[in-house]
Amino acid sequence: MSMNRVALVTGAGRGIGRAIALKLAGAGWDVAVNYRTSAAGAEEIASNIIILGRRAIAVQADVADAQAVRAMVADVEDRLGPVSLLVNNAGLSWTGLFQDTAYDAWRRLFTVNVDGAYHCIQAVLPRMLHEKEGNIINVTSIWGLHGASCEVAYAATKAALVGLTKSLAAELAPSGIRVNAVAPGCIDSDMLRALGKDTVASLAQETPLGRIGTAEDVAKVVRFLAAADSDFITGQILTADGGFTL
Repeated sequence: MSMNRVALVTGAGRGIGRAIALKLAGAGWDVAVNYRTSAAGAEEIASNIIILGRRAIAVQADVADAQAVRAMVADVEDRLGPVSLLVNNAGLSWTGLFQDTAYDAWRRLFTVNVDGAYHCIQAVLPRMLHEKEGNIINVTSIWGLHGASCEVAYAATKAALVGLTKSLAAELAPSGIRVNAVAPGCIDSDMLRALGKDTVASLAQETPLGRIGTAEDVAKVVRFLAAADSDFITGQILTADGGFTL
């Protein structure tokens, strides 16, 4: 196994992506912090990672743009080295009735959440195949596994990532490349807080562990899937939901 430990985390300028980037740095990874618009946040995270003693760069790209993704990965390879861990975290959410979901909104969700993962995997895969090792972790959602009213478009994109994860894991396993996913549940975020305090409190009550999850909870699962201790695990969807979907 090579000593190269370079991780690319998409959508890492804030939220879950930020927590993942910092958690991986703490576990000994050099990290490319991808962002679309959160430049200041990404630069701050990169600086924090450097303070931790790891190399880090902030790299801008809209994952929906294949050319931008290819340029980003080339930049990361030039400045940090080949990407041995890809975390497809970048994504959009949308809540509303299916009949109120405009086709443009539907397409944008798929373009970012599904096509974005496609573009990033395609960009890093040649080097992984050449090295005969690599690790791809997709961030999906419990709604992609179980469905949810008023989350049809979002859940459909996350379900697509589940199918991608399982199928790609089977395809790439002979090449020594692992593919897994983490499926967060109700996580403290801007999207969740927008539902209102009463709804958040109700969701916490519905969660067997009795609380809303945090970005840190998700980051811990990613760190586990990235570690050598999980090197016999591939094609799995690990839920981080406090038992919400039991």
